[in-house]
Amino acid sequence: MKFKRIIEIPKKRLGLYFFRFRRPTVATSLFWMAITLTACNQDMTDLDSYFAEQRAKAAKPIEPIPEIKPYLRYAYPKHEKDPFDISMLIPDSAPKMIDNGIKLDTTRVKEFLESFPLDSLSMVGTVNKEKTLWALIKTPNGGVQSIKKDNYLGQNYGQVLSISETEIAIREIVPNGSGGYKERETLITLKD
Repeated sequence: MKFKRIIEIPKKRLGLYFFRFRRPTVATSLFWMAITLTACNQDMTDLDSYFAEQRAKAAKPIEPIPEIKPYLRYAYPKHEKDPFDISMLIPDSAPKMIDNGIKLDTTRVKEFLESFPLDSLSMVGTVNKEKTLWALIKTPNGGVQSIKKDNYLGQNYGQVLSISETEIAIREIVPNGSGGYKERETLITLKD
């Protein structure tokens, strides 16, 4: 293998272009030490006189903090009611809790499809397995999950009431707006 010759610089010129790194001698070390010490031993009277002059000047007065004006609350006439009070939504003055006797089963272990909102799930088909009709549900992340009657799905305690070839009937438990719960029936239809 042959190498190409790039540029040949004579040794006499090499010293002009590059520094030669050698082990420092005692004389070189003493030279640099002398230069450093002479730089530290300069006359500093002009600097001392400048600082003395600045210290002799009178200090400028500091501007006082502006006075903070107190906030004056304006009271609107005939507006004494709290806008976040639920009694404003109900005609009677006392808030009524409407309880239909519907209770949430919070001790039940949640199923996989209960972690998705109901409107993000879609029915993509059905399968007969063990003499039972199972529905195929597509999740937002692209997976397909099978469910049967009495399984749960959606974030509102939705329970499957019935499954047909084209739709799934679901009963959800949602807040009624008055501190209780109500049942709501929903259908998920087969997507074409």
